[in-house]
Amino acid sequence: MEVHDKLCTDCQAEVIPKTEQEAGPHVEEGFVATRASYSSCTTDSSQAADLLHDVHLGMLALPSGVSRCMATFVRGVYDYHHYLCDGIDDRGWGCGYRTLQTMCSWITNQLKEKELNSTVSHRVPSIPEIQRILVQLGDKEQNFIGSRDWIGSFEICVVIDQLYNVPCKLLHLRSGTELVTILPQLRQHFEHFGSPVMMGGSVDNSSKGILGVACGAGESYLLVLDPHFVGKPSSKQLQNEGWIKWRPVTTFLEDSFYNLCCPQLADC
Repeated sequence: MEVHDKLCTDCQAEVIPKTEQEAGPHVEEGFVATRASYSSCTTDSSQAADLLHDVHLGMLALPSGVSRCMATFVRGVYDYHHYLCDGIDDRGWGCGYRTLQTMCSWITNQLKEKELNSTVSHRVPSIPEIQRILVQLGDKEQNFIGSRDWIGSFEICVVIDQLYNVPCKLLHLRSGTELVTILPQLRQHFEHFGSPVMMGGSVDNSSKGILGVACGAGESYLLVLDPHFVGKPSSKQLQNEGWIKWRPVTTFLEDSFYNLCCPQLADC
């Protein structure tokens, strides 16, 4: 198993395994809000792609046994980046990049809204730009540019720190059974920082966005955003088909390690 022996600013894991594949505040119970809206982004090929905002909004209910006071969520606006959303065919290898882009969209919206870090980028990088950044920083070899190589939580941490001067906290779990032990940290993250979280792993190696946590009396859940969608979605379709859903923490794999990348942009 390959590991990184270097960590970015404020990372909390001792050693981060690198075999991952592509590696508003509290809301009311019932969690009904306005329908997601669209924005526009431009790729290297100048192809415009419509992106949905805040695709978790409008979901009909919290998990059974969970009340409003038991759940915390991402705060602020993000765009849902997914396979092929900008014309780049990244099916089978790009989910880590797409989760990173979703996180970057949240960060750029926060920087613009709060007028923070005016000297850093206020845009979301393309997949080729992400690859170039990792090569320039010495994390990847030159042949990484234009490749279909995956990225995981460590690379996401590095890119966010480089582009926006925002540190990330890395949480490493040896098994999915350990998720329950970090739920208080995830709740604190959403309450204090409010940013989306990236989750990747080994056996369970598809990148996921984590947008919330809900702790019930019998079961606890993560609000998972899946970047593997292909097409032009509606928020209703994403919710009905499970591209954004509450996932019980007991369903994460016992035989897979997990890494979570938690951006820590202050004053959000």
